[in-house]
Amino acid sequence: MNPRSVIIRPIVSEKSYALLTANKYTFRVHPDAHKTQIRQAVEEVFGVRVQDVRTMSVKSKPKRRGYTFGRTREWKKAIVQLHPDDSIELFEGQELGG
Repeated sequence: MNPRSVIIRPIVSEKSYALLTANKYTFRVHPDAHKTQIRQAVEEVFGVRVQDVRTMSVKSKPKRRGYTFGRTREWKKAIVQLHPDDSIELFEGQELGG
């Protein structure tokens, strides 16, 4: 699997910004990717050293719009902890807009 297809996008939320102080970065990843693939993709794309990878599947939620009922998509999230000397500049300069 291509490293660029393993990492779909970074997750921007209050919780993910709180984890930045512990040098942990949150990404939306491909549902079939496992921890080793996520580790290799982050190291190759961003040029950093990864210490730990935690993954979780985010379940779908029921939604309603008028009489139509449906569900959101299920997706996979990865929290990646980097070596204390490394950081990803992608997250550092962004402001959380509301």
